[in-house]
Amino acid sequence: MHKIDISPAVMDRVKAWRGRTHMFDHLDPAKTAHIIVDLQNGFMEQGALVEIAEAREIVPNVNRISAAVRAAGGTNIFIRYLIDDAVRVNWSSWFTDFSSPERRKAMDDTFSKGCHGFELWPGLDVKGEDLVVDKTRFGAFVPGSSELHDILQARGIDTLIITGTATNVCCESTARDAMQMNYKVIFVADGNATNTDAEHNATLNNMAALFADVMTTEELLGFLASASAARQAAE
Repeated sequence: MHKIDISPAVMDRVKAWRGRTHMFDHLDPAKTAHIIVDLQNGFMEQGALVEIAEAREIVPNVNRISAAVRAAGGTNIFIRYLIDDAVRVNWSSWFTDFSSPERRKAMDDTFSKGCHGFELWPGLDVKGEDLVVDKTRFGAFVPGSSELHDILQARGIDTLIITGTATNVCCESTARDAMQMNYKVIFVADGNATNTDAEHNATLNNMAALFADVMTTEELLGFLASASAARQAAE
């Protein structure tokens, strides 16, 4: 598990701007979605092409959050990174400028539909009522990347909980865009993973400063429990 290190200077600035550490004091579970980003075999398996070993360690926390969201009446959405024919053309700079031909083929053979690496990690707790959405960019909200925004809007969802991998790539990209599209974003400090503590904490500092409410799993579970109890009391 990553060693979490959010700068005191960042948190002092956050408190000065907002008057408190956490920006959200309540949520509506029915309007909340847990977005689980790219926890697929191609990132998770030992020896996988894009192995992020720390990602295996966050799975228990991700599953606990999924269970709590489900119990509270929220929505779990599992995101899968997909490489298809269209994205190779529409995002050609990524495929031609950032990778060798050998690397491109290996990525195709990992994250194309039907490939083993594309499938969700079997350790995830995925239930029948949960949703699975494919995306073709780092961020799920980039135009043409996925149908996530339309799905969320159709369900009246305004609050997103972000977990998954990689912290500083697909998770951060999705969270940044979500905030700017007027979603309330909770970024789980010990529910995201990447290659190094330095990269992980750089994102947590960015999230806390400008884009999201950063919580630990325990803080989030307490928040969800309070929201669920309040909803039940009102019914």
